[in-house]
Amino acid sequence: MKNRTIAALLLATLGLAGCDNNEVGDVSLGLFTTKDIKIEVLTDPGVPGVTCHISDVVADLSLADPSDMSISCRQTGEITAAMVAAIDKSTSGEVVFKKSKSIFLKSLKIRRIYDATSQSLLYVAYSTKETEGSFKHSMSTVPLWGSAAYQAPAQP
Repeated sequence: MKNRTIAALLLATLGLAGCDNNEVGDVSLGLFTTKDIKIEVLTDPGVPGVTCHISDVVADLSLADPSDMSISCRQTGEITAAMVAAIDKSTSGEVVFKKSKSIFLKSLKIRRIYDATSQSLLYVAYSTKETEGSFKHSMSTVPLWGSAAYQAPAQP
């Protein structure tokens, strides 16, 4: 009986350790696999009017998670000119989210890039380790049109 109690506590602890405060969805990939699609929500720390949902495959009982991911970002609140003025405007942008995917230095990163021409925020999700000859990535855009940060083009 004592061994069963210890085993139950250990399983509960392992289950809770896998929980993430940002997780909003968990899709099983089948009865005979330990892989699931986890869906997380991320609010851009520099532009809190943007919310991104990231889905990626998590392989329980594995030392490395697969590199595939998807991202979708939308305006869900106010985006001001001051917020946009404060972000990194270099062509490489800035990392706004990072999550370890392996003990072998593989990470999932989300990078925000500002496109001044279209007045859009680009969000690129990517793996930092090459998999099967490719770096996996996904992209989403949030246009500033309709927000307080949008600046109408100068009239000729």
